[in-house]
Amino acid sequence: MSGDVLVVQSSRSGDPGRFRGWLEEAGLRLDVVHTYDGTALPGTLRHDAMIVLGGGYLPGEDDRAPWLATARSLVAQALARNVPFFGICLGGQMLAQVAGGEVTGRAGAPENGSVPVALRPEAASDPLFHGLPPVVPAIEHHVDAVTALPTNATWLAETAACPYQAFRVGERAWGVQFHPEVLPERVRVWKVDGFDPDEVYAGAVADEPVSTPIWHEVAGRFADLVLRAGPRTLSADGQPA
Repeated sequence: MSGDVLVVQSSRSGDPGRFRGWLEEAGLRLDVVHTYDGTALPGTLRHDAMIVLGGGYLPGEDDRAPWLATARSLVAQALARNVPFFGICLGGQMLAQVAGGEVTGRAGAPENGSVPVALRPEAASDPLFHGLPPVVPAIEHHVDAVTALPTNATWLAETAACPYQAFRVGERAWGVQFHPEVLPERVRVWKVDGFDPDEVYAGAVADEPVSTPIWHEVAGRFADLVLRAGPRTLSADGQPA
C-alpha cells in the first residue's frame, strides 16, 4: 500500500496542524507545498490523495494568488480520477466551485472560534462522518462561504449562519468550511473583527476535549480510505495507466 498526500498550504500560519500527526501515525506521507512563498504546485496529480488547507482568498482570485489556477486543475484531476480529496475552508470552497457549485465573498454572518456544527441525516451513511455525535464542535474562521452546492454533492453538516459546513462530491472528495486540523492556540493568531478574542479563545479551549477525538476519528477514516484505495499509477502524459 502507498499513501503519498499532496497538501496545499497557502499561508505561513495555515499549516496542517494536528492533521499532520494523525495522518502520519495512520501511515500516510505528507508532501506539503508552501504556495505562499512561491513554491510551485505540480501540474499533474501523481499523489495518492490531496488536501487543500485554508487561506485568505476566494478560490478564483487568481489575480491575488496565481497558484490558485493550478490548484483548481489538481482538484479537477482528483475528481476525474476518484483520488481521495479533503478540502478545508478555502479547500472546501475550491472543491465546491470546481465541481459546479457557487462560492460568495462575505456571505452571511462571519464565524469565528468553536461553533456547534449539526450533522444532517445524510451523514449517517458517509464514510467519514457516520456515527459522529449529532452536534460536533468545530473551529471556524471565515467570512466567505459556499452558497450553492454542486448538483452531485451530498450535504453532510450545517450551521444557522453558514448552511454548507460539510459536503461530499462523488465517493471520495470532501469539503468542510471549518478547521478540524486546528488547536485553540491557532485562534490567537487570527484576526477576529467583531468578536472578543479572549472569549473566542476560551470557547475553543473549553470545547477542545470534545472536538479532538471526533476529528481524530475523521482523519483516521480518511487515511484508511487513502490506503485502501492504493497507489496511483499514471502514464507519461498523466493519464491513469
